Amino acid sequence: MSAPAAQIGATVAVPPGSQFDEDQLARYLRGTIPGLTGDIGVRQFQGGQSNPTFLLETNAGKLVLRRKPAGVLLASAHAVDREYRITRALFDAGLPVPEPLVLCEDTDVIGTMFYVMRHVPGRAFWDPRMPGLSRDDRAAIYDSANAALAALHSVDYEAIGLRDYGKPGNYFARQISRWSRQYDASRTRDIPEMDKLIAWLPGAIPVLPERTTIIHGDYSFHNLLVHPTEPRVVAVIDWELSTLGDPLGDLSYHMMEWTRPEGVDVRGTLAGADLDALGIPSPADYARRYRERTGFDVDPTHPFYIAFNLFRVAAILQGIAGRAREGVQTAANAGEIIERIDPLAKAAWRAAEQAGAS
Repeated sequence: MSAPAAQIGATVAVPPGSQFDEDQLARYLRGTIPGLTGDIGVRQFQGGQSNPTFLLETNAGKLVLRRKPAGVLLASAHAVDREYRITRALFDAGLPVPEPLVLCEDTDVIGTMFYVMRHVPGRAFWDPRMPGLSRDDRAAIYDSANAALAALHSVDYEAIGLRDYGKPGNYFARQISRWSRQYDASRTRDIPEMDKLIAWLPGAIPVLPERTTIIHGDYSFHNLLVHPTEPRVVAVIDWELSTLGDPLGDLSYHMMEWTRPEGVDVRGTLAGADLDALGIPSPADYARRYRERTGFDVDPTHPFYIAFNLFRVAAILQGIAGRAREGVQTAANAGEIIERIDPLAKAAWRAAEQAGAS
C-alpha cells in the first residue's frame, strides 16, 4: 500500500484527542517569534505515527509544530528536544533542513514539550516508484537524495557542536540492544520470528571498519521534501531517530526502497520494478554513486542489513501497538500498521536465513 505525494502534506481539523489550548500557544509564539502577531490557525498533518505534527497559519507565514505525544511513553522516545537541536545545528551548517525557530520545554503551554520550525513547501513520496513523474525527473530526484545523504554523512559533527549527540562505535550492536528492549517493553503478544532475531542479530554483525557520522535514522523518500516543481530535494524532515553512528545504517535502511518485500510496509517498493524504464538507478549504481561522493567502501545490500532493518521497523511498529494498548496513539490508522508487524518479522527472519541463520 502506498500514498500518493499529494496526500503526504494533507491536513485535517485537529481531532479531539490531539487538541490543545490554541490561544495559549498563540500567546507564547507572539512572545518568542519576532514579527508574529494576532491569532493562529491550527491543523494537523495526516499520516505518521510518531510525534504529532501541526500546520500553523500565521501572519508571519506557515509554520510547523511538532510535539511529544501525551501519556506514558517509552524512555528516550519522542525526544523533540533532540530533533530541535540537530536541525538547528544542521541548518546553521547549510544542510537542507527546515529552519527551527523555538523549542518550548514548558509543558504548561500545550501540555507537552514542542518545537516550531518554518514550513517548507514540497512533495514527499511514499511510493519510491514515484508514479506520475517523468523518467528524467525520477533520475534527478534519486541523485539528489543520494547527494543529500552523502552530504549529511560528510558533516564534521564535532565542528557543529554535536560531539555528545550519540555514542561513537558499536552502532549496530547498540541499535539491536535498543530495539530489542523497546520491543520487549511494548510486547503485546509473542512473535517467534522477533524472538529468534533478538537472539541471532547480535552475533551476526559483519566485521567491518566502522565510521561514525551523523545519521538520520529514517532516511526514506517519505521524509524527503522535493521542490514543488523541480526534481531536487529541498529538505530532510523527521529527525526523531537521529544519532551518531555508522553511516551504513542510514544507507542500508534507505536502500530498503529496492529490497523491501511487497506488502510488509505502508510504503511501496521497487522490488520487481523495471528500474531502467522508470529512470531509477540499480542498487549497485546507487551505492557506487554514494561511495564516489563519500569515499566510504560499503555494501548496503548484505542480507544482514536487510534483516536488521526489517527487525528495527517491526520493533518501532510494536511501540505503536504498545501505545495503542495504553491509549496513547497518534494516528487513526494505528490498527492497520500494527497488522504489518508479523509480515515484517517473517521477512526479516527470511533475510536472516539468507545470511546464515538457522
